Amino acid sequence: MSYHYQFTTEFDWRSQTQWQTPDTPFMSFDFWQALIDAKLIGGRSDWWVQYVQIVDDSAQLIAVMPVFIKKHHQGEYVFDFSWAEAFERYGRNYYPRLVTSVPFTPVTGERIWVAQGKSLTASLYQTLLQAIDELASRYQASTWHGLFFSPKNVQALQNAPNLCERLSCQFLWQNRNLQDKKCANFDEFLATLTAKKRKSIKVERQKVLKQNLSCQVKIGDDITEADWAVFYQCYAMTYLVRGRQPYLNLAFFKQVGQTMADKLMLAQAHNAHGDIVACSLFFFDDDAAISTLYGRYWGCLEEYDCLHFELCYYQGIEFAIKHGLRYFDPGTQGEHKLIRGFYPVLTHSLHRVYDKVFAPAIAQFCQHEQHAVLAYQADAMTALPFNDTYKSQFFGDGAAQGTIPDNEFLKK
Repeated sequence: MSYHYQFTTEFDWRSQTQWQTPDTPFMSFDFWQALIDAKLIGGRSDWWVQYVQIVDDSAQLIAVMPVFIKKHHQGEYVFDFSWAEAFERYGRNYYPRLVTSVPFTPVTGERIWVAQGKSLTASLYQTLLQAIDELASRYQASTWHGLFFSPKNVQALQNAPNLCERLSCQFLWQNRNLQDKKCANFDEFLATLTAKKRKSIKVERQKVLKQNLSCQVKIGDDITEADWAVFYQCYAMTYLVRGRQPYLNLAFFKQVGQTMADKLMLAQAHNAHGDIVACSLFFFDDDAAISTLYGRYWGCLEEYDCLHFELCYYQGIEFAIKHGLRYFDPGTQGEHKLIRGFYPVLTHSLHRVYDKVFAPAIAQFCQHEQHAVLAYQADAMTALPFNDTYKSQFFGDGAAQGTIPDNEFLKK
């Protein structure tokens, strides 16, 4: 079977082709359509896109991968500022560059839509790389960046020539009690921690209550137009206080509120007068194969001690427990997540550098960075707050050295 590629700036995913279910809500067509309709990608946005379509000899559509042509690195979360500075220092153009990612979303997952009954073969991956190379030549791009690729995609591509892999570290909560079952309640999660860490979390949660704050969780259709309006004020404030414009607009959130209601959870904090003072928006997928809660957007109108921890982490953990979800991904960065029971896990990105002078140097940089990230992850493991009973049961003899515990999520 041979494959061919073609490009289009508009991809009709509601065509006759039936598609495999994506492995995260963020590769769902509803999510992408909301980005498009809100004018955040494509068209005249600064996320200009070419969809690489892979067809077979009979012109049947097999797979599609988005490739953005970008003149900036905002909304990506895999940072290459030093690369751009080095190019500029030596009089070379770093922009435009090619990026395959879910815009504004640092969540690991597959980046290729695949037709039902089809699979991603080595030949198909090779055709995708050829298409990327042609786009790089056409737009005189310096690089291609495949961000937060799933382990499946990484394993298929990592041995291709002129590709280098970057690692980074995020944090993940796993729903597992001392009996190696899902927690029945928040107290069962606390029972996995040392006494000192249990006390610390209880103190943080009490601080929120003592400030006359109460939290409310809404799911899907229970989120009203008024809720979306206040949420967006909170979300935008996170950017505005730093002198920046928010990445996403209210139109986007309203649309996913309509088309992805069954995947949304909104946590709100109310003051003593009943006014909403902070919000945190989550996506979740309760499919047995995914079973994950994703913390995505947070913001507050007033500052309160420990409220961020309550609304972004503890409310998320309670929701995951109540709904039997196996994992909670609270979002990128934040070492403070470690002491609250979130494991350090690796994320993977692939990069191709077309400048023959810089390619060897960047490949060497990536190798050194991998060692540093692995060392950081091992060190971070030693800071986890779990008690000896939990560690001895799930971490094994190497726990003291920061060995990663037996975790199915990390093996995917």
